Amino acid sequence: MASEHDQIQIPDELPLLPVRDVVVYPYMILPLFVGRTSSINAVNEALNKDRLLFLAAQKDIDEESPTQGTIYRTGCVGMIMRMNKLPEDGKIKILVQGLVKAEIESFSQEYPHFQVKIKKIHENAWEERSLESEALIRNVKALLERVISMGKVLSPDILVVLDEIAEPGRLADLVASNLGLKVHDSQAILEVLDPVDRLRKVNDALTKEIEVLEMQAKIQSQAKDEMNKTQRDYFLREQMRAIRSELGDPDSKFEEVEEFRTKVKNADMTEDAEREALKQLKRLENMHGDSAEASIIRTYLDWMVDLPWKKASDDNLDLTEAKKILDEDHFDLEKIKDRILDHLGVCKLKKSLKGPILCFVGPPGVGKTSLGKSIARTMGRKFIRMSMGGIKDESEIRGHRRTYVGAMPGRIIQGLRLSGTNNPVFVLDEIDKLGVDYRGDPASALLEVLDSEQNNSFRDHYMNLPVDLSNVMFICTANSTDTIPGPLRDRMEIIRLSGYSMEDKLEIAKRYLIPKQIKENGLAPDDLQIGEAGLKIIIQGYTREAGLRSFERELATVCRKVARAKADDEKTFKARRVTPKQIHDYLGPVKVVPDPMREEDQVGVATGLAWTETGGETLTMEASFVTGKGGLQLTGQLGDVMKESAQAALSYVRTKAEDLGLPKNFFAEHDIHLHVPAGAIPKDGPSAGITIATALISLFTGIPIKCKVAMTGEVTLLGRVLPVGGIKEKVMAAIRQEIFDIVMPRACEKDLVELPKHIRSKLNVHLVDHVEEVFDLCLTRPLGMGSTSKKRGTKGRPGTGSGERAPRAFQ
Repeated sequence: MASEHDQIQIPDELPLLPVRDVVVYPYMILPLFVGRTSSINAVNEALNKDRLLFLAAQKDIDEESPTQGTIYRTGCVGMIMRMNKLPEDGKIKILVQGLVKAEIESFSQEYPHFQVKIKKIHENAWEERSLESEALIRNVKALLERVISMGKVLSPDILVVLDEIAEPGRLADLVASNLGLKVHDSQAILEVLDPVDRLRKVNDALTKEIEVLEMQAKIQSQAKDEMNKTQRDYFLREQMRAIRSELGDPDSKFEEVEEFRTKVKNADMTEDAEREALKQLKRLENMHGDSAEASIIRTYLDWMVDLPWKKASDDNLDLTEAKKILDEDHFDLEKIKDRILDHLGVCKLKKSLKGPILCFVGPPGVGKTSLGKSIARTMGRKFIRMSMGGIKDESEIRGHRRTYVGAMPGRIIQGLRLSGTNNPVFVLDEIDKLGVDYRGDPASALLEVLDSEQNNSFRDHYMNLPVDLSNVMFICTANSTDTIPGPLRDRMEIIRLSGYSMEDKLEIAKRYLIPKQIKENGLAPDDLQIGEAGLKIIIQGYTREAGLRSFERELATVCRKVARAKADDEKTFKARRVTPKQIHDYLGPVKVVPDPMREEDQVGVATGLAWTETGGETLTMEASFVTGKGGLQLTGQLGDVMKESAQAALSYVRTKAEDLGLPKNFFAEHDIHLHVPAGAIPKDGPSAGITIATALISLFTGIPIKCKVAMTGEVTLLGRVLPVGGIKEKVMAAIRQEIFDIVMPRACEKDLVELPKHIRSKLNVHLVDHVEEVFDLCLTRPLGMGSTSKKRGTKGRPGTGSGERAPRAFQ
């Protein structure tokens, strides 16, 4: 049956109105707001003629100026039923009705508006109602009713109109135009020509819409249930508050629980930590506030909310600025500075990097702890220091279990809480002085802390939760590695700091120590000056150390004396320049008196070099013999290893009795006595072997030993000189005694590279392989054992062929 739309004459060319966000169907009536200039021109063109225009949807609804390629070719011819101009913004509002589908054949004009040639689309004729079409029509109507019942907002008259429509094509157009589909989905339905196929697509769209509405209803229901529970809990709490208020009970517990709940949510905890915190909070809420367990839970929750679970400070990754800060805080120490700058460089390239675990080993006063502070300042991190000296309880590291009265977390967790970040610089001071007793081994507890592969889930006994320590930069300090257990030492990167030379101490005093003490004693920078000569007297006459602590104390004494003089009469006070002669007035008599015996060559007295926890030391080895029964007496509080070295040295010398011209029964009729002065100080180690051998050779031959030659090295029964450790510290000790000729094993040549250039330039280091080379270097005149060298070479004794090698000096 022909409709009134079919009776309207549709011209072949019409103005085009691109529509942004809707697809117009036949029989569809809708208002449109027109604002673009070209679109307004198209509307005016239609109004001036037959009120007809072509409506087609844009492919991109955000495009402001559509082109031929961005407009769908299939659309609908529409008639303008009403037009109103809007005075506010110059737009116009039109009411249009879709008449018939059409397709663009070509664009005949683009300016001032689109003009297109169209061709009407004739749909496939719908003949008689089949079983499938009847089922589709009923199903679509039922689905639409369900959509409306589920809350979809549609026109209230649409159900009435649906009852009067029996054609599947028109029904499909009506439902599709009211569903609010996306433009591309609605356009796809418009382009289907077969009425039954189009209705089938509408049926699919309705089914999908129902699924979306069901999911939406489910989400709303869940949200409503949660909201109802929250509201219910809120009302119940308010009722409890009101009841307590009526009873006159304080409401502090409720407020405390709410405060903890807020803190837990704001603490940015890990998932496990938050779950445990809420569990403990629920327990606290259900128990009496005055019970002992409630107090334990409160303390636990305080620790939980105060820990920096994910809070980290930003690292300063400017390498130039970092180097500047390190140079400002410490003189020299280039190896350590390079290590820190290397770490920062890697951090700059790789954002997630585990913190290194360093161990600074050196004598007291060389700046191990202050270096940790400087590293923290360089990286822009918080600094935490923990003294490990004397700790014997494992719980100091891992914490106490909460079952014990007065339980607390370990000192690692305490340090994290104190720093407020999870990536501080954490200094474990004096780690070589850890103790052990029946309460556990702290060194074993530190194995997990200082293992970069395990400390990302460190579990403190008190917290009972994994805590990530992988971002912490651990720095350990020690005077010696001998007392650090092997497994713990293996986890650390050892960096050694030797003592300072005279030049280093002078430079450090000028740059750091004197300005620091002047400031700490309330003086102005110009109130005190100490010349280089005065500083040398303080270093040589009042201190004898590898580090700087005693030196700084003496400088502080001078500053206090000057500060007192200024305080007595500030008006007449004049700036003081301390001369070398005045040093004794400020500091009293010289404390370190040079040994006069070291100023002359003597028989049986040799100077050896030793390493101790306080740095390098020079040792005087004295030898003498008396009539006796062939005994060997050792005094000076010597350790077992040093006693064995003495036995080995004596045995070697006895093998040379014939070459030395000694009677055959000499050793059977004489007792030999070896003594190392400063008997109150324990001494041990194999490095005194060549010193003892040289003292014995000098004693038996009567040839004096050069007093300005120091030596170190282990000796074997065959006279070979074996390498020893602590070379850098020993060399620094010799320089402090103004001894610059040093004899050491050839295998220790590699250790000399660590010495600064200005130190090496002063030294005359002799590298030896055999003890006879030592005798030639240290005795004041040749020993006259040249023939024995040849005998050693020809008799084929193992390891002695190198004895014919000439002594070598290292400059």
